[in-house]
Amino acid sequence: MSGGSGVWPWSITPPIVPVNIPVPDLAPWLAGNSGIPGIWTFAAAQPGPHLAISAIVHGNEIAGATVLDRWLRAGIRPARGTLSLVFVNLDAFAQFDPANPTASRFLDEDMNRLWDVDTLEGKRRSSELRRARELLPFLETVDLLGDLHSMLWDSDPLILAGETEKAARLGMAVGVPPLVVSDAGHVGGRRMIDHELFSDRATARAAVLIEAGLHWEPSTVARMELAAARLLRHAGMAMPGQELVEDGDLPRPRRARVTRTVTVRSRSFAFLRDFRGGEVIPLRNTLIAMDGEEEIRTPHDNCLLIMPTPIVHRGHTAVRLAQFID
Repeated sequence: MSGGSGVWPWSITPPIVPVNIPVPDLAPWLAGNSGIPGIWTFAAAQPGPHLAISAIVHGNEIAGATVLDRWLRAGIRPARGTLSLVFVNLDAFAQFDPANPTASRFLDEDMNRLWDVDTLEGKRRSSELRRARELLPFLETVDLLGDLHSMLWDSDPLILAGETEKAARLGMAVGVPPLVVSDAGHVGGRRMIDHELFSDRATARAAVLIEAGLHWEPSTVARMELAAARLLRHAGMAMPGQELVEDGDLPRPRRARVTRTVTVRSRSFAFLRDFRGGEVIPLRNTLIAMDGEEEIRTPHDNCLLIMPTPIVHRGHTAVRLAQFID
């Protein structure tokens, strides 16, 4: 989940959420075949783009790992170009325990807040930074990236596209989930999709983050697999006859743009009531939360709430406020 934290403050407890999907056995895939652990790369004879589908940037978001495990066992290969399936935070995933599933989001720090040049080239050390630095040369070869994520708090699934139009277009082409949100990310650090490799408007490289649903639900796995299959088809890389999930009758995707990211500044942030991600607040200037003495109000009519996080501490994102783009 992109709006929360993997380390819970001592004064609060995370929600108790059942794990309704089996933990995938990644032992056959840990070594990879690319020279980098956890990365499997398959090249077709016909040239084309390099598409990477990544999972477990957060070690407890096992639905994405389930999809990649399925594809590897099924022998999915690209019709053209190169397909890579990437298990990102292997060390955090190795600590996943269904009895305490929120504890292994990361080991030392959130791996999806590290993807800026200063951090990656700096002197700070952590398990997640070591892995990010190991992955960076691989990412430099990628043209299209679909990063699979899931959510702890109840919310409509969505695609996060960063700030570039090219990423928004990629999200709309995927169309699963059917909401594409352009946003500037988090104050606490840059996501993998925000790295300059993908955010540079002068290049065609593009990346999207797919928030497919609640962490440990079969419907989330199914939605992720459909999104990944549509990425493969969009890139013209689907192999005729391969058994991928069927589209069915999909709704037309919508776009929205974040107008304000609410970052908690006090130790006493609280929403006025329980809000659900995807909820639309009809009127401008509606009070939705208090951050200490500061009132958090909707900046415009028909304000879309993106992934509100009811348990959040200072310096982290509590909610993003967005406006639909017609």
